[in-house]
Amino acid sequence: MQQGYSYELTAREGRDFDPEFRPELTPKEMLEFGIFCGKYMTDCRDEFPASWFEKAQLADGKRDCSLNYFGVDASQPLSEWKRKGWIHPDDPRGWFQWYCRYYMGRRLPGEDDRQIKRWKNIRRHIAQIEKHCDPGDISCRRKQRQAVLHWAYDSRKI
Repeated sequence: MQQGYSYELTAREGRDFDPEFRPELTPKEMLEFGIFCGKYMTDCRDEFPASWFEKAQLADGKRDCSLNYFGVDASQPLSEWKRKGWIHPDDPRGWFQWYCRYYMGRRLPGEDDRQIKRWKNIRRHIAQIEKHCDPGDISCRRKQRQAVLHWAYDSRKI
């Protein structure tokens, strides 16, 4: 999807995050739990540490939503992400690609602020889960929990 793109790592891997950005899960953990129907970044594994993919739930071919932690599809198509203006040219796969690169140490002034704001806005979904579900009932609002998981919030603990 993205050819010839390079970037500089200016922060320590997994550290030096904006103080407003406190993800509960690392990219490696997210991939292991199962996100995006196992079809996210399967063609750019060389960009990230091999350890991220050792236990990753990845689809062999087409998307397989049974690989998602909650076993449901909680994604919109990339065309919808583009239509809504969520895609930045540096990260054509969206928020998770941004997060993986941010985690590795890439910083993009302006874009980092935008993505962190989007991440913070997902809290409204957490509030809905908390309002409508008994604590620890992971069978309640599975699609919403999967979506929250896509944003590095550990929805298994809500």
